[in-house]
Amino acid sequence: MADKWVYRFEEVENAEQAAGDWEGVRGLLGGKGANLADMTRLEIPVPPGYVITTEACNAYLAKDETFPDGMWDQVLEAMAATEKASGRKFGDPTDPLLVSCRSGAKFSMPGMMDTVLNIGLNDETAGSLIEQTQDERFVYDAYRRLVQMFGSVVMGVPAEPFEKVIKEYQEKKGVERDTELAAEDWKAITERFKEIVKKETGSEFPTKPTDQLRLAIEAVFKSWNGKRAVDYRNAAGIAHDLCTGVNIQTMVFGNMGMDSGTGVSTTRDISTGEDVIEGDYLLNAQGEDVVAGIRITKPIEELKADMPEAYAELESISQRLEKHYREVQDVEFTIEHGKLWMLQTRDSKRTAQAAVRIAADLADEGLITREEAVSRISPDQVDFFLHPQFDIEIMKAAAKEGRMLASGLNVSPGAAVGQVALDADKAEAWAKDEGRQVIMVRPETKPDDVHGMLAAQGILTSRGGRTSHAALVARQFGKPAVVGVSEMRIDLDKRVISVDGREIQEGDWISIDGTRGEVYLGQLDTMVPDFNDPYLLKILSWADDIRRLGVWANADYPSDAERARGYGAEGIGLCRTEHMFFEAERLPIVQNMILAESAEEQAEALNKLLPYQREDFAGLFRAMDGRPVIIRLIDPPLHEFLPSHDELLIEVTRLRESGKDADRLKEQERLLSAVEGMRESNPMLGLRGVRLGIHMPAVTEMQVRAIMEAAIEVSKEGVDVHPEIMIPLISHVNELKTQQATLERVAKEVMAEQQVDVDYKFGTMIEIPRAALTAREVAEVAEFFSFGTNDLTQTTYGISRDDAEASFLVEYLEKEILPANPFQSIDPDGVGRLMQIATSEGRETRPDLEVGICGEHGGDPDSIRLCHQYGLDYVSCSPFRVPVARLAAAHAAMEQA
Repeated sequence: MADKWVYRFEEVENAEQAAGDWEGVRGLLGGKGANLADMTRLEIPVPPGYVITTEACNAYLAKDETFPDGMWDQVLEAMAATEKASGRKFGDPTDPLLVSCRSGAKFSMPGMMDTVLNIGLNDETAGSLIEQTQDERFVYDAYRRLVQMFGSVVMGVPAEPFEKVIKEYQEKKGVERDTELAAEDWKAITERFKEIVKKETGSEFPTKPTDQLRLAIEAVFKSWNGKRAVDYRNAAGIAHDLCTGVNIQTMVFGNMGMDSGTGVSTTRDISTGEDVIEGDYLLNAQGEDVVAGIRITKPIEELKADMPEAYAELESISQRLEKHYREVQDVEFTIEHGKLWMLQTRDSKRTAQAAVRIAADLADEGLITREEAVSRISPDQVDFFLHPQFDIEIMKAAAKEGRMLASGLNVSPGAAVGQVALDADKAEAWAKDEGRQVIMVRPETKPDDVHGMLAAQGILTSRGGRTSHAALVARQFGKPAVVGVSEMRIDLDKRVISVDGREIQEGDWISIDGTRGEVYLGQLDTMVPDFNDPYLLKILSWADDIRRLGVWANADYPSDAERARGYGAEGIGLCRTEHMFFEAERLPIVQNMILAESAEEQAEALNKLLPYQREDFAGLFRAMDGRPVIIRLIDPPLHEFLPSHDELLIEVTRLRESGKDADRLKEQERLLSAVEGMRESNPMLGLRGVRLGIHMPAVTEMQVRAIMEAAIEVSKEGVDVHPEIMIPLISHVNELKTQQATLERVAKEVMAEQQVDVDYKFGTMIEIPRAALTAREVAEVAEFFSFGTNDLTQTTYGISRDDAEASFLVEYLEKEILPANPFQSIDPDGVGRLMQIATSEGRETRPDLEVGICGEHGGDPDSIRLCHQYGLDYVSCSPFRVPVARLAAAHAAMEQA
């Protein structure tokens, strides 16, 4: 049996049999084709047509860009069926059928691949259509669109020459809009467009309809590997081997007069999540006019007044589609002489805020389960709630100072500050090569601009609506965006923007607020928003019911702990005590302790540090009342608390040469001598962590005393304290035995002095492969393990993170020597294997062993999934990643289930 490359819309059951299930149908026909076939099955008004499969596309690209055997014959057979359904004949000079040719991959890639409308028009068929419709203007408007789109998409002609001709005719006729040009104008423009095609390509515009169709199908196939499509897939994580389907569909026309129109709408507001239809439309227009941002669109609610019957039908179909797919839909429609036709439905892109509200509402309405609602929210969408926003008072002050420049449509929320870049290439170069913050500003964006949009902090356009290309891409990738700022004039030749007499040069700083749709001159300060969205809190509470993993936070100060608890942290998994030593009033005391020449001097310095440490820990215990707090004893080498060797050497040399300030010279020489005495070839593997604690026990003894005194102090206040003391960087169980015995003695001394007992634990940080491999022995002493995966990754790979990321690691990733950055996500085969060994073997010795992770990986969703699989008790991460970790832990539980 020959391969089947083409399916008519009404053959959806056959496609399901071939693909196995609906997900397979989407893979075979692409999302657009599958949904067109599904709507046909639901008896929703869909223009007749057929789909060329993604398998045909893959075969075409693999076969030196030639159609697979039998495909073209199947295309012509399907066209014959479409002719029968529509009552017209493709290429017939007396009653011509016109078709569109559109891409459609399994996953929506709006605007990234090619579309050609009005295929089948030539001088002969245009004449027949004029006789039939008695509307010469409509026919030549459609004809010029075919030449323009075919020339750009299929023949590679730049868009600018075509736009220049239209602008020339508008100026000549003294009009501003396309709709004001007459039939004779479009007829002349069509001929001019053909001349442009011939001049730019050396070839005539093809007049044979079957040639137009064949070349358009090839162009759509090829567009799968176009730069913009590849860039989009890389950014969206879409596989490159899926390929696109090609949808051939009977044309229906929204540009046949004021009783016709076209639009794009969503079944709910995809900026806020509110349960109202949202979208744009135009009367007397074709679909590209809406999404390209060339004309100012009308909000969809006005269609209710312009065409009440069509609006009522659209509203009814929208509700039906949302219930059928159990998801908010993004639909395209055309109205031809009052008759509504549905051209597409797909799951809508949406902002983070809208995604969360929609998921919560759909669950509350009973369309989906709570588990489905949680699964539909991505970690990035939760993270967006913690993105910077502009403080309302700062915005008011800026407006009062006259710095509010303009306003437009608030299509993608968030605050962005950057330098104006007026094209995509410059935006990408400035951001990637020069590290600048960029706002990309364009009249409207096109699919070819996607690389600049991805590189920019935010997007600003003078044209376009809520369903324009800029809005869709911004929402997809969480970029703040303001579009349709009609008072903004952009001169791309002079590289300047003007608004009401004010000029902004390319490179000037602006601030945009995608939440409110406002644009400001200069750089506005941003703030972290309050974590109080009721829909997000609802989703996270459902996630908490699902997850098994605990979510703790890394916090060094009470303010961090309070923030973490507000975000839902259930404990402190890492308090780095050395961070407290760097504060201005403490650092001189620490340096005196390091430079002490006697035990007495050292003890004096430590006694001064003790109250500071005690108060630090007391603040953490109060903030985390009833929750565990893991405090890591001093970890870095002592030279990190002293000035750098090179800076001291330069200063000493300068003072010696000047012969002045003998006292300062003596002090600097003393510091230099101390630093030189502490220098190590590889400080990361030198005198630090447990080794430092054994070498200078007085330091860690002071820290344990501070911890226990603070715990007893706050317990007397009625606070429920659970201190856990972590000894870092052990490689041999005897290190832990030696250090822990000393520290246990101090803890018991404090409790005896205060006559108060506190429930505490001693444990260790697993950062060295040997510690993981000897976990049975280590667990005889340690009551808990915490994986320090930053150092564990360094010691497992034998590389320095800072050096690697600054030099060869990027090259390794580009050449696919490493599948992923191991400092971003846990390496399951190496570091992950060590974690599995340590967890399972540690619990063989101590079944109730508490095991967690406190490296940066604790906030990474992929790493959280591994931690769930390995049976860890908790992950600990930055306070700002706690909400993300709560969601990711729920996802991990659902995936395993």
